[in-house]
Amino acid sequence: MEPTTILPPDYHPSANEEYMNDVMLEYFRQKLLSWKKSLINQSKDTLDDLKQGGLNQPDQIDRASLEADKALELRTRDRARKLISKIDEALKRIEDGVYGYCEETGEPIGVDRLDVRPVATLSIEAQERHERMEKTYDDEA
Repeated sequence: MEPTTILPPDYHPSANEEYMNDVMLEYFRQKLLSWKKSLINQSKDTLDDLKQGGLNQPDQIDRASLEADKALELRTRDRARKLISKIDEALKRIEDGVYGYCEETGEPIGVDRLDVRPVATLSIEAQERHERMEKTYDDEA
């Protein structure tokens, strides 16, 4: 994809256009970069909150509540860190020219699915098959 692709301000991908054309790829690239930037900003806010401490509460209940809140925030940030990694992988797939195609079948994932979940690597059918296999494995364990 040419890095000079200009995205029209009102553009939204459609199933009626050529799948993964330059404009569509640029749309998803910008969507991924925006999502990553938002997650990084949220992480910075979390770090600022953690640096402020506040665990010196004299009341044990207040301290326990604050500790629980911070633990939840850290779990949320860990999920965000993993999501940033998936976003980076999706951006790499755009660079490599394989973005938007199922890593299992090679079939298009679909514009609607990618618009909702731009880091998706499997088509709906492959994802459902994968989840059924996991459930079968979990049921046997």
